[in-house]
Amino acid sequence: MPVVTRAQWGSAAPVLEMKPHVPRLITIHHTATAQNPQRTLEQKLKALQKFSMERSPLSDGRMKEPWADIPYHFYISVDGRIGEGRELKYVGDSNTPYDPSGHALIVLEGNFNKDQVSPAQYQSLLLLTRAIAKKWNIPADRISGHKDNASTACPGDALYALLPQLRTEVAGK
Repeated sequence: MPVVTRAQWGSAAPVLEMKPHVPRLITIHHTATAQNPQRTLEQKLKALQKFSMERSPLSDGRMKEPWADIPYHFYISVDGRIGEGRELKYVGDSNTPYDPSGHALIVLEGNFNKDQVSPAQYQSLLLLTRAIAKKWNIPADRISGHKDNASTACPGDALYALLPQLRTEVAGK
């Protein structure tokens, strides 16, 4: 399972101090934006990092203060390519009120209240989730959707509906 590293996509250094943590849970998110197969994974990660590091308007009109870096640890594009976001050894960020300490955050490109998870995305999600669960000894019942931790529609209905299958497949290893 190849992962495009921060060095490979040309990440900038974090702009704020980050808090170390040990992953104990895996939380699945969606970008809540339309899938865009015309843009490369590298372009998407650079744009997400730029948005993340600036004071930026959110879709609901609220302003988001700058984060240190990309909020997610991994990004899975519509074609199934996986990109490294924030280093997994640091706590991620969220624009919803929950503490992401101990959460390995994986985001899939798309608005899964409108889109479907591509077969390539699901396969990459499965492989990545298995690898994280194995490395950090995280049981399958600790894999959740963002909305299990905060009041949000994330990760969207279509992706959320796949989480029981994902947990079963990860548990079966």
